[in-house]
Amino acid sequence: MFRQGLRIGIRQFCSNGSDKTPPAGSFRSPWKILKEEFQAVKQGQPLPTELPVPREVDILVVGGGLIGSAVAYWIKQRHPKGVSLMVLEKDMSYTRASSTLSAGGLRHQFSMAENIQLSLFCTDFLRNIKEHLSVLDQDPPCVPFNHQGYLFLVPPDSVEQCLKNHALQTELGAKIELLTCSRLKEKFPWLNLDGVELGSYGVEGEGWFDPYCLLQAFKQKNQSLGVRYVTGELTEFDFREERIMMGSESNSHKILDSAVIKGKDGKMYETRFAVVINCAGAWAGDVARKAMIGLGPGDLSTPLPVEPRKRYVYAIHCPDGPGVASPLTVDSSLTYYRQDGYGGHYICGCSPTEENEPCTDDLEVNYDYFHENVWPSLASRVPKFECLKLKSAWAGFYDYNTFDQNLIIGNHPYHRNMIFANGLSGHGVQHATGIGRAVMELIIDNDFKTIDLSRLGFERLIYKEPVLEQHIV
Repeated sequence: MFRQGLRIGIRQFCSNGSDKTPPAGSFRSPWKILKEEFQAVKQGQPLPTELPVPREVDILVVGGGLIGSAVAYWIKQRHPKGVSLMVLEKDMSYTRASSTLSAGGLRHQFSMAENIQLSLFCTDFLRNIKEHLSVLDQDPPCVPFNHQGYLFLVPPDSVEQCLKNHALQTELGAKIELLTCSRLKEKFPWLNLDGVELGSYGVEGEGWFDPYCLLQAFKQKNQSLGVRYVTGELTEFDFREERIMMGSESNSHKILDSAVIKGKDGKMYETRFAVVINCAGAWAGDVARKAMIGLGPGDLSTPLPVEPRKRYVYAIHCPDGPGVASPLTVDSSLTYYRQDGYGGHYICGCSPTEENEPCTDDLEVNYDYFHENVWPSLASRVPKFECLKLKSAWAGFYDYNTFDQNLIIGNHPYHRNMIFANGLSGHGVQHATGIGRAVMELIIDNDFKTIDLSRLGFERLIYKEPVLEQHIV
C-alpha cells in the first residue's frame, strides 16, 4: 500500500530517441529478457537487467553523505521491504564531502530548542549505535566519541544571552554548567581569562566523534537493508504536466517525474521517482535550480539560498599545550581548538568574516589565514600556544544558508514531491541522525512526530521570516 501511494500519478512513457537509457515503463519483450539473462548466467557475467542506475525507485536521495545516508536509514528501518530507495552520490570516496572533512564536533549549547534537541538525539544515537547500526555477521560499528565537552568563553556583553541559552538548554535536558572566572582558572589553568566574564561548559554528552566512521556504519547498515548506493551525477530533472482544477478554471502544473543521471561509465540514465530528497550539502542550491526553483514564477521564484563556504582546519603540535582534560574550547573571537589524539596534537580554526570569505573554486588551504587570524587569537587565550608548530591543514565546505544560517527542511510548496534537508551551515554532522528521522516522519507520517521542525520549512524563505540561531561558531 505504501509503495502504491508513493507511485500515484506516475505514468508510463517510451524512449524519446535520445542517447539516454530507456526510462522505466518502456516495453521490452520478456522472452528477450529471459534469453539475455540465461546467456549471462551461463557465461558468468552480470545480468543485463541490473543496470548501473535503476530505471525506477520510490525514493531518490540526492547526496550520499551523512544526512542522505541517515535519511535512507530511517526510511528503510521503518519500512524495510515496502520502499525502494536509491542514494545518488557523485563521489563515493567522499574526498570533497563536508561530512568527512568536518572536525566532528557535537554540542548541546545552542539558543534554539530545535537545534538543542537534534544534538541531544545525536548523543543518544551514538551511545546506542550498536543497537541501531549493527549488521548480522559483521563487526559491530565503532565510532570513536570523545566526551570532553565544549567550553564557550563568554565576554561581558554576551552574558545575558548565555543565561537565556542555559535556561533553555537545561529545560530540554542538556547538562551545561556555568563557571565563574575563578572556577575556570581552577579547572583550566592554561587559559588567559582577560575579557571573559563566564564559561559555559558541557559536562555530559558533548565532545567530538569520527564522522567518517559514522558514515561508513550508516552505509553498511543501509546496504544490508536494501538501499542502493549509485555513483553518478544529477544533470537535470524531467517533468510531466498535469491539469489541476482551481474552482472553475483548469491550470497546468509541472510535476517532478524523473532524474537524468550521468553514470560513472559516462552514459546517461533516467530514473523515475515518486519522491526526491535534496541532501546535496553545499551543492543543494544547484540541485534546486535543476528543478526550476528560483527560476520560475510564483512559488518557484524563491531560490534555495544554500551555497558552499570554505572553512580551514589546521593541525598543530604543542607538547606543552593544554592537558588531556581540555574540552573543545571556543573563544569569544570564535576561534576554537581541541585535542587530536595525545602527545600535544590539536586541531583549530576560525570562520572568516563575511567580507573575507575565501574562494570556493577549490579546497586549497590559505596558510596566511592561520598566521594572521587563528594563531594570534590562540596564543592570546592560551599563552602556551605561542610555541606551537603548524603541521598540516585541510579545507572543507559548509552548506551555508545565506538567509539565516539554519536548517531548511520539508516539502517545496510547488514541487510537493521534493523534500529539502539543507543549509545547516556547519551543524550537519551533529544533526544528521535527527534530520534523517524527521524526513522519514514527514514522508511516512506526514508530520514531525519527535522533534517539531515546522518553523524551519521553505515557507519562511518566501515570507522572509528568518529563524535565527544566536550561537553560531
